[in-house]
Amino acid sequence: MPDKKSAWFHELFLRNRHGLLRYLTRRVGREDASDLLQETFVRALRRGEFDAIADPPAFLRQVAVNLTRDFARRRSTEAACLEFGDAPVEAPSGAVPADERLALEEKKRRLRAAVETLPPRCREVFVLFMYEGLPVEEIASRLGIARNTAHKHMRLALQRCRAALD
Repeated sequence: MPDKKSAWFHELFLRNRHGLLRYLTRRVGREDASDLLQETFVRALRRGEFDAIADPPAFLRQVAVNLTRDFARRRSTEAACLEFGDAPVEAPSGAVPADERLALEEKKRRLRAAVETLPPRCREVFVLFMYEGLPVEEIASRLGIARNTAHKHMRLALQRCRAALD
């Protein structure tokens, strides 16, 4: 019986993934849509009597709608709590020991690599903020994107840079 259920669920996934992915991409963007699509099906699988649902595609759509609402609420909370300050301007002094300089160079290399792997628009927002010192609102205006989108790009860039340093 589990094989029949998994085959049925696999077929349901194949029939509905493209439509759900299009919806999620419109609502949250390409970068986060695939994660929410996966979460949609994970939540459906966790439901005990999923095969007893009268209209499984409608149920999947409702789960996706709820996830986009949760996502928007979470982003709104993050935007309210996160403040992007001025970029640090201090440079290391020349009196730094050689081993610390090597460690610093390694961090710089990892940061550069992290920035290079960012999606193009995200990298553009990050560079304008960090190297040209533009506020996020001005970056959004200059690039013709929403302020929240610019903040989203900055969050992603900062997350990747922090991960590169860990």
